[in-house]
Amino acid sequence: MRILIADDDPQMVRALRITLGARGYDVVVAEDGRGALDQAIATHPDLVVLDLGMPGLTGLEVIEALRGWTDVPILVVSGRTESWDKVEALDAGADDYVTKPFSADELLARVRALSRRATPAPDEPVVEFGDVAVDLAARLASRAGSPVRLTPTEWRILEVLLRHPDRLVTREILLTEVWGPQYTSDTGYLRLYLSQLRKKLEPDPSNPRYLLTEAGMGYRFVPDR
Repeated sequence: MRILIADDDPQMVRALRITLGARGYDVVVAEDGRGALDQAIATHPDLVVLDLGMPGLTGLEVIEALRGWTDVPILVVSGRTESWDKVEALDAGADDYVTKPFSADELLARVRALSRRATPAPDEPVVEFGDVAVDLAARLASRAGSPVRLTPTEWRILEVLLRHPDRLVTREILLTEVWGPQYTSDTGYLRLYLSQLRKKLEPDPSNPRYLLTEAGMGYRFVPDR
């Protein structure tokens, strides 16, 4: 598995290269935003680890540029701790966000979680609700006939919910399915991602019809009757 590290801090790049390389990952690096895009085009990484505060092109600009042509998982590693920074990065198309400083174990767990991919059966039907159609086998979504781009993490959350119509899916189950059992208390991530999904799929995101919150428990997909 090839991982692209894009960060203008040489010490951080060195630490990430050593940590990931020791686990058998093929690591390529970039020192700025333009270099990150060039490396992504040249090497086709399986995962991008990206800082937000880079010279030239910012991390957000790199995310937006990548999302124009690839769904490669993007893990942001940043010293910015404000919630709006995380929301902005997720809105741009990032899949996960780790705040510096972080432990090697946490980073590796996030990398493993983003590396996992479910393999749906090819004969699964398309799930339809409202003006949305979701083909789980092809990993394609559309709304009113127009394509809807979902990040890999958004896909995984949506898939879990769509596979259990009308059933409560607890926060712990979703966190375990998407990020792993060590993240069963990180409910803030679910709120952010469900908000993103509702913006993309619900007719009125502030009053969801299909992707419902069960207060204090979890979430439920309610199909059309």
